[in-house]
Amino acid sequence: MKTNAETLTQKKKRKKLSPLARREELQGYLFILPWLVGLFGITLFPMLFSLYGSFTNYDVTSRMDFIGLRNYTRMFASDPLFWKSLYNTLYYVALMVPLTTIGSVLLALMLNERIAGMRVFRTIYYLPAVLSGVGVYFLWIQLLNPSSGLINTLLGWVGIPGPAWLSDPMWTKPAIIMMKLWGVGGGMLLYLASLQGVPSQLYESAKLDGASAFRRFWHITLPMISPVIFFDVVTSFIGGFQIFQEGYVMTDSGNGGPMGSLLFYNLYMWNQAFQLFDMGYAMAMAWVLFVIVLLLTLINLRMSRRWVYYEGGED
Repeated sequence: MKTNAETLTQKKKRKKLSPLARREELQGYLFILPWLVGLFGITLFPMLFSLYGSFTNYDVTSRMDFIGLRNYTRMFASDPLFWKSLYNTLYYVALMVPLTTIGSVLLALMLNERIAGMRVFRTIYYLPAVLSGVGVYFLWIQLLNPSSGLINTLLGWVGIPGPAWLSDPMWTKPAIIMMKLWGVGGGMLLYLASLQGVPSQLYESAKLDGASAFRRFWHITLPMISPVIFFDVVTSFIGGFQIFQEGYVMTDSGNGGPMGSLLFYNLYMWNQAFQLFDMGYAMAMAWVLFVIVLLLTLINLRMSRRWVYYEGGED
């Protein structure tokens, strides 16, 4: 038996919209029209097209024949450069994400102190995050020059022989990671904002209980900023798999550097698509990367329940 509330709700649904309501509804659709065009025309259609293209021998200009799983079979069974590029990318992500996260947190802790001139230091440390693009990579090419670079010159002053950073396969990826550590100012800004939002009463109570500085950091600071850490880790994780410019600009025409040590996944995929015009294979690589990043992101989301603390409780 229907209640009065349910009856009234059904009558309201059957009631025709007034001209004013219809006009407001139309205006709402017009406002979201650019987003809808972007969603279907720039996102969904290219994704579906690339999914189909990954099962073809598409070469951009003349052919697009369906070949089934041949691209994926070739990728996993007979392409050593695929595994090389995946290894290089995983190596980079596995070191870059924790090091930049730890560096950003430590830098934010130092810059959160209330001392004179702190705003100047915050600006200085944030500036590298503003600088980006090809110019920065050329700057680091000069800094990492084994014979005349500033880094090896400073190492030589203390008696340490500097390595051939971008010429030695053992040092190429550490050099790129070091360059990323130089730009941790962006993450520092996020952590600095979150640190300033931690209630001071928590620290005062902990001090009264005799908690040391390390215990206050471990039991108060880290839990309170853990949502920001989680956000930074996930976004850095996804961004790390998209590394491309560093390998392209800092090697000779994107050849992957000495012994392919800087042949990152996206760089190899780009070479397949726009140098060899094997677009079908490149599309298959793109979908494999999508699945890898999706699975690892879901694992991160699952594991976050164990260490991320939400002040108001997790919904």
